[in-house]
Amino acid sequence: MQQTEKILSKYKIKVLLIDDQQIVGSAVGMMLANEQDIEFHFCQQPAMALSMASEIQPTVILQDLVMPDIDGLTLVKFFRGHPKLKDVPLIVLSSKEEAITKADAFEVGANDYLVKLPDKIELIARIRYHSKGYIALLERNEMYQALLESKEALAHELNRAAEYVISLLPAPLKKGMVLSEWMFVPSADLGGDSFGYHWIDSDHFAVYLLDVCDHGVGPALLSVSALNVLRSQTLPHTDFRDPASVLNTLNETFVMEKQNNLYFTIWYGVFNKNTRILNYGSAGHPPALLFTPDGVIHELITKNLIVGHLPKFPYKSAQIEVPIGSKFYVFSDGVYEVEVEHGKMWTLEEMRDLLKAEMTDNNDELEKLHLYLQDLNKDDNLPDDFSILKLNFEA
Repeated sequence: MQQTEKILSKYKIKVLLIDDQQIVGSAVGMMLANEQDIEFHFCQQPAMALSMASEIQPTVILQDLVMPDIDGLTLVKFFRGHPKLKDVPLIVLSSKEEAITKADAFEVGANDYLVKLPDKIELIARIRYHSKGYIALLERNEMYQALLESKEALAHELNRAAEYVISLLPAPLKKGMVLSEWMFVPSADLGGDSFGYHWIDSDHFAVYLLDVCDHGVGPALLSVSALNVLRSQTLPHTDFRDPASVLNTLNETFVMEKQNNLYFTIWYGVFNKNTRILNYGSAGHPPALLFTPDGVIHELITKNLIVGHLPKFPYKSAQIEVPIGSKFYVFSDGVYEVEVEHGKMWTLEEMRDLLKAEMTDNNDELEKLHLYLQDLNKDDNLPDDFSILKLNFEA
């Protein structure tokens, strides 16, 4: 006979024969005796079939239909109702070649039907065929479980990384000439937004927010790298009091081709407490908003390219006087770019008007903005990072 292909797997083919006749058990055992990769088990007491099957975990069950003490079809139902055995292929053995008997067997869950005693070649072929399918199912389940465990482990690591990113964000400033608060809600486990502020020296206060394209590990690493060089002021040959100088050096340091084609936008400003002048520069970033006490809203933006796109691009800055009592907001585009209906997007102008309307002594406009955006989005999970930073400029 033609040699049947062996199953290459850590799982061994295990056959459990359930039949009350010893002669049938001996006959099937002899048929399988020379098949070294097939392990044969025989159960002559149907009442012990379930417990024995649970113990040996067969890859295929051969079961007689006519046995004392229990109806064969009922035993098939028991197997199909058992949580550990419900998927094991079951071949019914019967002395009758009757269509109605076959139909009844298939209806209660049998996978195959053989008239006993079957031909050796056919029996071995069916055992291998059904075992191969069941072993493939076991291996798929094993791989799926491993995938779930890997996914859980990755999620744990991503959560730790996300916590680290958030730990780099600055603490709110509650007293002094410049007061601050912020809200950061990443759209994924790791977002591409980051921001910060600090006193460069006793007279100059820096504030910045950057937005790396995309989300995930790569964008988060780039975002943290850029944030760290700004926080630590470690960019070479850079005057951190000059936004144009900062943007030019960032552009030469984080070239897209060296960052897996990732880029970022940024808004960077420096406030001089003595002159009350805010020097600022933006690189492909939405404008910051300055609300002055006279009711005017100033959009602070400079026409510069994104960071990393074009080496040697000459970044420029601008400046504005900041009166006492002014409120300042810098944010990423995820704060307003939400689809409202039929492809129409909520606009920066609408976001600006909402901020103005919600300005109160309670200083809760950031929370109200976020809730409003979730309502517009009809989902608590926004499509992009929600990052907004507010400064109050006091006397």
